[in-house]
Amino acid sequence: MKMLFSKSRSLTHSLQYYTRKYAVISIQQRCFESIKAGELQLDNYNEDDQQTLNFPGGRIPITTRMKFISESFEKRLPCYRVLDDDGDLIPGSIFEQVKKGLAVNMYSTMVALQIMDTIFYEAQRQGRLSFYLTSTGEEAINIASAAALTSDDIVLPQYREPGVLLWRGFTLEEFADQLFGNKNDYGKGRQMPIHYGSNKLNYFTVSSPLATQLPQAAGVAYSLKMDKKEACVVVYFGDGSTSEGDFHAGLNFAAVMESPVIFLCRNNGWAISTPVTEQFRSDGIAIKGQAYGIRSIRVDGNDALAVYSAIRAARQMAIKEQRPILVEAMTYRVSHHSTSDDSTKYRCVKEIEQWRTEKNPITRFRKWIQRNDWWDDQNETELRGNIRKQVVEAIQTAEKVEKPPLKDLFGDVYDKIPSNLQEQERFIRDSIRRYPKEYPFDVPV
Repeated sequence: MKMLFSKSRSLTHSLQYYTRKYAVISIQQRCFESIKAGELQLDNYNEDDQQTLNFPGGRIPITTRMKFISESFEKRLPCYRVLDDDGDLIPGSIFEQVKKGLAVNMYSTMVALQIMDTIFYEAQRQGRLSFYLTSTGEEAINIASAAALTSDDIVLPQYREPGVLLWRGFTLEEFADQLFGNKNDYGKGRQMPIHYGSNKLNYFTVSSPLATQLPQAAGVAYSLKMDKKEACVVVYFGDGSTSEGDFHAGLNFAAVMESPVIFLCRNNGWAISTPVTEQFRSDGIAIKGQAYGIRSIRVDGNDALAVYSAIRAARQMAIKEQRPILVEAMTYRVSHHSTSDDSTKYRCVKEIEQWRTEKNPITRFRKWIQRNDWWDDQNETELRGNIRKQVVEAIQTAEKVEKPPLKDLFGDVYDKIPSNLQEQERFIRDSIRRYPKEYPFDVPV
């Protein structure tokens, strides 16, 4: 099966600068080049057969027939796949070869993510955490995409990508510290659980509002372009985010500025309780890239080899050709949206279980590495036992660490704390002195 990216005509104009110091864009040059872009010969068009008109943006063929563009293609975009549901290679598949060491590491990390999610979810149900959100059913997208990148590539996540951080070396202890909001948490306890971040690992901190990371990613990628870095940006988001204006702004900005960014959409079928059938009328997400002049591909998100191969190819194109790429990873959100949700209220339990068992990305990849004699049942038992022990120990340790001090509530925003925040801090401290029993004992004053 060929891995096909939807081709789109990229803008041929280039940004020119008089000096690096001032980065002054030549508007006149860009105007002329916008006309040059349209002079490129159009697909399936012969200038000898039709007349053209020269509009801003280039020449356009004219026609005497009034014909509206169809709202959809006759056939849906194909989905790139390498492994079938039983973990067998599909004959004729074109994919990036994966050696034993990498394959085993990918599988082990997928299992670690699964176990981490399960135990942290149970800890929330026990009342030990205030909130949690799992990646169940989407482990292949997390780990395979992360494996296809380098440490220099910058990640802007949504909130269902902890596996990317896990792959990059974020420890189970660091995950637990953030979830419990103790003094070792890099966010100093000021964020909701699962809002991880790591400057060291080039992983932007998770932000709750949907899609805000998309235009930010276009800008971050443009900075890499200006600095001539051999790296790209990868921004993750769900299908629900494509209904936000920031999705469209981000794609358009990246296309026009030719930013080296990979837009990776996890199309898992559900935006909390809203199914994709009520989210948009287009053929999914990948088709939207063409409208913005962005090369795109649809890939089976439950196939680790397909995801790895697609992201490797996308990364190479983004960096070498200095262009954005849109990847739509088709998957299914097996878990509830979060611990605040009960998905059985709006979807069939039988459907959930079918995806959990028959289309499980971890099971599929395990069958493939086992057929290569790279894995066996003993390896599986030892791995799962070790990971469970490490996660439980991380929780027990993080629970005992004291919370960040009260003063951390007001720092790290302003160089000099303004008077209104100083007043708030005095108010809180007065309240603690008056009602000491109402204040958490494990938070240093």
